Amino acid sequence: MNLENLFRKKSISHIMSDADSLEGSTGGMKRTLRVFDLTALGVAAIIGAGIFSTIGNAAASGGPAVSLLFVFTAIACGLSAMCYAEFASSIPISGSAYTYAYVSFGELIAWIIGWDLIMEYAIGNIAVAISWSGYFTGLMDGLGMHIPGYLSTDFLTASRGYQTAVNAMNSGTPLSGLSPELADAYSAWTNAPLIGNFHLVADLPALFIVFVITWICYRGIRESRITNDFFVLLKVAILLLVVGVGAFYVKPENWSPFAPNGIGGVLKGVSGVFFAYIGFDAISTTAEECKNPRRDLPLSMFYALLITTVLYVMISLVLTGMVPYNELGVSDPMAYVFTKLHLTKLSGVIAAGAVIAMASVLLVFQLGQPRIWMSMSRDGLLPPIFARLHPKYRTPAFATIITGFVVAIPSLFMNLTEVTDLTSIGTLFAFILVSGGILVLNPTGQQKHDGKGFRVPYADSRRYLLPIWAVLLFFVLNSGVELSILRSDHSEGFNLFKIIRNHFPFLIFCIVSIIITFQAVTKRWSLIPVLGLLTNLGLMSQLGVTNWFRFGIWLVIGLLIYFFYGAKHSRIKEVS
Repeated sequence: MNLENLFRKKSISHIMSDADSLEGSTGGMKRTLRVFDLTALGVAAIIGAGIFSTIGNAAASGGPAVSLLFVFTAIACGLSAMCYAEFASSIPISGSAYTYAYVSFGELIAWIIGWDLIMEYAIGNIAVAISWSGYFTGLMDGLGMHIPGYLSTDFLTASRGYQTAVNAMNSGTPLSGLSPELADAYSAWTNAPLIGNFHLVADLPALFIVFVITWICYRGIRESRITNDFFVLLKVAILLLVVGVGAFYVKPENWSPFAPNGIGGVLKGVSGVFFAYIGFDAISTTAEECKNPRRDLPLSMFYALLITTVLYVMISLVLTGMVPYNELGVSDPMAYVFTKLHLTKLSGVIAAGAVIAMASVLLVFQLGQPRIWMSMSRDGLLPPIFARLHPKYRTPAFATIITGFVVAIPSLFMNLTEVTDLTSIGTLFAFILVSGGILVLNPTGQQKHDGKGFRVPYADSRRYLLPIWAVLLFFVLNSGVELSILRSDHSEGFNLFKIIRNHFPFLIFCIVSIIITFQAVTKRWSLIPVLGLLTNLGLMSQLGVTNWFRFGIWLVIGLLIYFFYGAKHSRIKEVS
């Protein structure tokens, strides 16, 4: 195989020409989405379970000052959002980061990012479905409708929990002394019906919600839009109710000191807070269903970030004002705070809010995955059936059904919460390539355009990048935050191989940062995509060596599929 073929690029004019001819011959997808609908999709994707857990953990470390962290993190996310907005404005096609990579880096990198996005959307949704099941089961219990444990627990969790519980009881721990999670798993396993020696344990609520959401996505973008708009309005109303009621119980003395653990304490929550914003990129997968994508997609991304930031800040201030910050390091800080203050009537409202929040996240990503597969199929990298639109509903019907199966079946029997970091690493990798794509196509911000749509504002890296590095290093070195590579165990002496093995993600970040900084300063690259690339790479380097290895294995599997199928059927060869 010719190596040059792997990096052949599609021009923007070629992509738009293909899209226009396809829409003319088949009728295309239904264009029904406006700015409000797109913004609602962004808010739905961003505000999920994170608002019920991330705020508590971040506040427990940083105190009330975590509210400012949400503002700073939103600005950092805005760097990537601006790069997405420029691409979405220039290439209003449903492929999202896959299509953007095809234009800027070529086919092989495009395939890698398309395969990578499966982690963010499909695999990520498995964890979302399992989480939704937990919140839904808790809500039903609160309403007096108990769902048996063996029908609301995945097989893997019940099996592992049972073995752990048995071992604990053999060691002398009574059943009443087990943690609630272990006790539930033990009960689910022992009470499950048997077929031979096989325990019938399955997470039916997870299957149910995936089926319902997939059916809505299959029926059409109009049905998906109406459902999501309703979910988001209800979710925001519940959060505003929580803020409104909680504001009457705020004690201003709880806000002092504002940053009890200094900058270091605030920065401890930066990764979790950043991941609470992940999801705005899913908006770009609906480009072909927007009435005016070049204008509406960029606007909706920025509106979604603004709205969610305001909500995050208000809730963080209310929670840290209602109780001392050091009490918030629990799994569900909202429920904890309102229960402690005897506002138990709001507990059901909060539980309902969590159920709605998770369902809306599921809908957005279940909507996005089939459209990425559709774009890859159009380019010949997947079988043609993935690109077929339903004759009536104008949705990628087969791809939507497959997405439903990919999410539903594992959520029945497997607990994939241990690989949820893969969702984050996959998303950050997409952000890196989108930011890098702007640097490839328009590094100095001088590329001509027709004046329509959004362009990343140009700022000269030569003037600003080195001072930013100086300020950042000053804060890190004086904030009490220890870099992981400096916490190495030196009891065995200096071991270069061990340092490289345990810290190679951070070393990669350092090397790439030096190279990018040098190039950006000498060639006067646009500052915003440079900062977006470095910010996401820095966060990616903090996700641990194990996650990097898992990510590498996932990419290797994807490359095998590409060389066995995609490279042989690629349509770009016909054009070339």
